[in-house]
Amino acid sequence: LNLTENQIRWMLMHAWELGNAYFDYYFFKENCSYHLLSLVEVADPTLRLRDQFLFWTVPADTVRLLTRQPGLVKAVTYRPARSTEIKEKRKTLTDGEQQWVGKIVKDPGQVESEDFHRLGEKRQAFVLDVVSDYLRYKSVTDKGQAETYKSKNRTVLVERSKRRVKSDPMAIESETGPPERGHDTSRVGVGVGWRDDELVTEATFRLAYHDLLDPDDGYSPDSQIELLSAAVRYYEDRDQTRLERLTFANVLSLSPMDSLFKTPSWKVSAGLETVRGTECSLCSNWNLNGGIGAAFETHWLRREVYFAFAEADANYSEDGYEDNHRVGGGGTLGVMATLTDRLKMLASGSYLGYAIGDTSDDARGFVGLRYTVQRNWALRFEFNHRDHDDQGVFSVQAFF
Repeated sequence: LNLTENQIRWMLMHAWELGNAYFDYYFFKENCSYHLLSLVEVADPTLRLRDQFLFWTVPADTVRLLTRQPGLVKAVTYRPARSTEIKEKRKTLTDGEQQWVGKIVKDPGQVESEDFHRLGEKRQAFVLDVVSDYLRYKSVTDKGQAETYKSKNRTVLVERSKRRVKSDPMAIESETGPPERGHDTSRVGVGVGWRDDELVTEATFRLAYHDLLDPDDGYSPDSQIELLSAAVRYYEDRDQTRLERLTFANVLSLSPMDSLFKTPSWKVSAGLETVRGTECSLCSNWNLNGGIGAAFETHWLRREVYFAFAEADANYSEDGYEDNHRVGGGGTLGVMATLTDRLKMLASGSYLGYAIGDTSDDARGFVGLRYTVQRNWALRFEFNHRDHDDQGVFSVQAFF
């Protein structure tokens, strides 16, 4: 930030005065990014940054707000997470060198192997750098085994010191770019399509934030956080307008696994949707879904992430099910593929069986395509299939 020495002094003095003070944390409004703005306001009270956020504060929006202040941002420096550094460094390793990383992580004594010494001193040094980075990362993230990882890292560092060569500096760039470059966080859309043989038109609104098919620039890859979204649909044949969907939250994180990183993927969602029931053609159905799973990444076309979830699912509908509810579980398989800079595809299939309430099963399929016209404009097609219920909608979406 382009602050004077006096402004920086005021900011530091205020931070020191806070001491052991604490604040109530409100996820939507007074969150971490909101309170960081207050520190900047101490340095320059004329900015009045927090006044720009009345109902909710999205971290990416606070960054955009700072960049819009004339002369405030002097320079931008990307500081990657340690896991990102490790993954980027591993991309420069050969298959054989990656195998050595795994071997040495398990047993640092492998550095004494004659086969390892055949790599040459410079490549040995770089492999040991990657191993040390990973062991330090694990000593922080895996508290139960922290001492074990620290002990291994000490052994690796001793071996690294024997290779008296410097590893070449490696510039790591953000995979998706700075947050202010991404699309705005609220979204509206209009679309036209069909449900079985009936023409439908649809209007959608989402308060925040980002889903898997939205343009990736500026957002964490392979993740979505949708909050308070709704769709209103008009059915032409029956001349009926209804609330088609209402989503309170739809959060999903895909974490591609490899030989070193084995973070599980997970998802949770809650809201209302329109389904076909046993006693009604269109029923309002309250749904709660959650699951845990795994994902892995390939680059056969450009970039693909395959995923699988085991999940639990609960539904409530006054007319849609016997006893008005059903509870069960099943699984989902899918793939998300980045085809070009502007084109992305998501496809999935699910099977759910319900043993409580309305004993039934449900097979589902989904295919979605998104084409980015420009930063805040996108075209999207979505097709959904359930038993005896097919629907597709083509829409134009604008972010604001």
